[in-house]
Parts: sequence; structure tokens; C-alpha cells
Amino acid sequence: MGRLSRRAFALAALSTLTTASGAAAAPGRPRGRAAIEMRGVWLATVSNRDWPSKPGLTAAQQRAELLAHLDRAAANRLNAVMFQVRPTADALWPSPYEPWSQYLTGTQGKSPGWDPLGTAVTEAHRRGLRLHAWFNPYRVAGHTDPTKLVASHPARRHPDWVVPYGGKLYYNPGLPEVRAFVQDAILDAVHKYPVDGVHFDDYFYPYPVAGQTFDDDAAYDAYGGAFSNRADWRRDNIDKLVLETAARIKRIRPTTQFGISPFGVWRNAATDPLGSDTRAGVQSYDDNFADTRKWVREGWIDYLVPQLYWNIGFAAADYAELVPWWAEQARGSRTKLYLGEALYKAGDPAQPSAWQDPAELSRHLTLAREYAQVRGHVFFAAKEVSADRIGAMARVVADHYREPAGPPRRVTGRSAGSGA
Repeated sequence: MGRLSRRAFALAALSTLTTASGAAAAPGRPRGRAAIEMRGVWLATVSNRDWPSKPGLTAAQQRAELLAHLDRAAANRLNAVMFQVRPTADALWPSPYEPWSQYLTGTQGKSPGWDPLGTAVTEAHRRGLRLHAWFNPYRVAGHTDPTKLVASHPARRHPDWVVPYGGKLYYNPGLPEVRAFVQDAILDAVHKYPVDGVHFDDYFYPYPVAGQTFDDDAAYDAYGGAFSNRADWRRDNIDKLVLETAARIKRIRPTTQFGISPFGVWRNAATDPLGSDTRAGVQSYDDNFADTRKWVREGWIDYLVPQLYWNIGFAAADYAELVPWWAEQARGSRTKLYLGEALYKAGDPAQPSAWQDPAELSRHLTLAREYAQVRGHVFFAAKEVSADRIGAMARVVADHYREPAGPPRRVTGRSAGSGA
């Protein structure tokens, strides 16, 4: 999720469309809802969005910047950090599967001289924060030239795994060997580090690009025979990734949570009567081939964080409409529901007037408290938590986070994939 990734797509999804604070308890020991809620922040590394501030810093400079983000999260009484450790088929830890990320040193495959993920886990726990390792499953590069990848890159060793699309390179989700490799690469980190969570973002099949086709003809011919159409086959590929990853995580670290943060609209009601009363130009079911509603209702994952990056009253995708819709999907499910919050929009002059009000995000939390299924919020992103350009984060903390929060409880009970 870089500068032109999840945020840009959220805006692009709506570009085709017809275009009061909660009282807080006194500070003290966490109790009631505050003791178990998610208060998270995304820490993005793709394109050096949040960290490190630029490639090529010394190990000491990188470490100091990382600790400053963790300190800020703790100071704001947050309790979890979603740290992006595999932004583009690479690694922010010493991995035998994929090269060191270029966003550290400026050169893909070059060691930064330290272990960012290992340090992040240790230092987050030292501050009372949980560390969720955030992985992008299929994105390989922000360009279409494989020769720009380090010579040892798996995408160069297996060019048949790769599909160029929309100016980027992606692994093909329709290939079983790709699915197995992606899981192996991710689970290496789960083996090595006591991460509290494994976190996926909204990128499964890439967001649609006008006039372009994602060329998976050969894979569909080879593996799609049991399906009446390509869309169902693609959704099944993503379902398999989710179910298999969930099961393998639990075998390695039974208490490690598995969560996903999809685009905020599953389907519009005009497309499907089960959908939300929205008019989004992107629907995750149809465009990312991610059946996010099913994952929640079947209890396949431990938590879901739909990206509800629109203000209250936004006609095409109203936050006040999407919260109760998602709450209803989570009713009776073992999957916890957290909400993704667009802190990055607060004070951005390019955004609607609602986002110029420092109280908009606080009103989101006030509204969400009306729904028992909502167990917390995650804010995009760490850079904005630090800058807090119009004081929107400070307002959230003052109105809702005056009590310190214990970490969200670990999921117990049925194993992933066993159904609701």
C-alpha cells in the first residue's frame, strides 16, 4: 500500500461515482471495552511511505526512526502496529526465500546490516504493543521490467509465475506453485519471530485498470476446468490462499492472529441484494475476487479490517451506512471486526470539507461504539499519526483513548476454517 496504492485506489474507486464525541472514562487501568479493543496503526514501508523516511539511511538511523514510530503509537495509547515487512515480494528480515527490500538500502538484495522485523517485534512488546507482520501476497514490483529485479529474485527464476499488468508485475494467483511459494515466504517470518499477527492488505487480484487485461489464460486453461466462469475460479484461488495460510499459521503459532484489511465495499446492493447501500466503482468480490463477506461469516480468519475511508454522509459510500452493514456480517461470527480509518485524509485540502474538521474521525469512533460487533479501529498511517496535521488523532485520543488499553485478546475457540 504505497503512495499510489490503497489510498489512490480508494479514491479511484469512487471517481466513477456520482460524486459528536464519546465521553471517556477517567485515566487508569483498562477496563470494559477499552481493555480488549483494537487500537492499531499501519506502518507502511512500500515506496518509503512511512518508514524508513528514505532508502540508504544507516542502520542506526533506520532503527531510531522505527523506534520513534513505536514510541508515538504508545504515547497515543494505541496497542498494535501493522508493520509492512513484505511490500513487493521482498523482505524486511533475513529471508531464504526473497531478497532484502530495496526500501531499506536503495538496492534490492543488499543487507541493511540489522534485522528490522526482529527489532520491531522486540521493541513493540517492550512498549506494550502487539506487532502484526503485514504482507502483500502477490505484488512483485512497481514496474514491468524483470531485469530491474535482483538476479536471484524468484520472479526471475520463474518468469512463468509473473503477469505484467497496469504498469506493475504480479505473481499469478491462479498457479498452485505460486500460492505455495507465497505462503512459504510469509511463514518463514512466523517461524522465526513471535509475531502477534499476520496481516494482509487489500491486494489480491490487482485493482482493474481500464483497457487492460490480467493475462491468466494459461492458468485458467490448466486449473479452471471445474468452474463455469473465470471469476468464480479466481475467487476460489483467493479463498484457497486465505484458508491455507490460516491453517498453516495456527500449526506454527496457535495464538498468532490472521487478519485481512480489504477494500471497504464487498458489493453494492444494486449488484447484489446482500450488499451495502453504496455506489462504489470498485467491489472487492467482483474486482479483487476477494469474497470478504464469506471470510467473516464462515469464520475463516481471526479479524477483518475493512477500509472505511469515507466520511459520514459521503453519498457514494457513507461511513454511517457501511459500519452497520459490516457489523451485521460479523454478527455471530468468530471473526473480529475492526474498522480501517482514513487518518491520512484529515486536513488534506484535496478531500471533502468533512475531512477539514478535526472531529470527523472522533465521530467515527462514537458512531461505531453503537455496534457491539465493532471491536476497534486501525489508522492509516504512521506518518499521519506523527504529523497529525489538524489534530484529528489528538482529538481521537482525547475523546476515546484516555484510558490505556490492554492488547486485544488473542482469539480462542474454533480453529480457522471450521466455520461460524
